[in-house]
Parts: sequence; C-alpha cells; structure tokens
Amino acid sequence: MGRTFLDHVDLRIESFERSLPLYDALFLALGMGQIWRSERWVGYGYAEVEVPFFAITEEAEHRGNHSRIAFAAETKETVDRVGQAIRAAGGQEIEGPEFCPEYHAGYYAVFFEDGDGNRFEVCCHSAQG
Repeated sequence: MGRTFLDHVDLRIESFERSLPLYDALFLALGMGQIWRSERWVGYGYAEVEVPFFAITEEAEHRGNHSRIAFAAETKETVDRVGQAIRAAGGQEIEGPEFCPEYHAGYYAVFFEDGDGNRFEVCCHSAQG
C-alpha cells in the first residue's frame, strides 16, 4: 500500500437502526460498501484493500459532538451524487452541495449529520462551475 496517514476511523453511533441506512448510502455513493459486520460493528471500505476502513460501532450512550469527518471526492459530480444519496437516506442538517469560496477557489462540498449528531463533509478541491 502507498503512503497514507490514515489507518482507520472508528465512529460510535447510538442506533444502527436509525443511522446505518445513511452510512450504507454514503459509502455506496463514494464507491465503497460494507466489508464486514458483526452484532456491534460494521466496517466500510473497498473490498480489495484491507485498510483504510471506516468502522461504525453501536454504543447506546454515544452523543455526537462538533467534530467533523471529511471525505475526499475527485469530482463535483461525486459530491452531487453523495448529496442526493444522503438526502434520500435521511441525512440531517444538510448544507449544499455548494461552492465554498471562503475555503478556496474550486472547493465544492456537502455537509451533513447522521441521526446521532455526528458531522460529515464530502468535498472536492478542484470543482469547476
């Protein structure tokens, strides 16, 4: 595997029932899927790569906070596709997709939360339009 600073993300959610449809839609729109699942854990990633992966753990006492996890998108169309998918899957507090010139020219993103208040972003740094 090439050089990377990220091995995996382990995120807690309060309810699989409430939030997994959003994660299934998000990761499918990003070209990934569930790579393993147990009673308390679900792992998303690329089938052909062991890491990095994104794990979801059900933990009844979890509460979201103001941290945000951002996923990279290579194109504006990917950000648009994710925006549509998370709306259809019940995403909360959705902003965009939109250009964010306050970050830099070409920055295009959608911002959202899951049902537990965890915050996310999918962004492209080279969008045209």
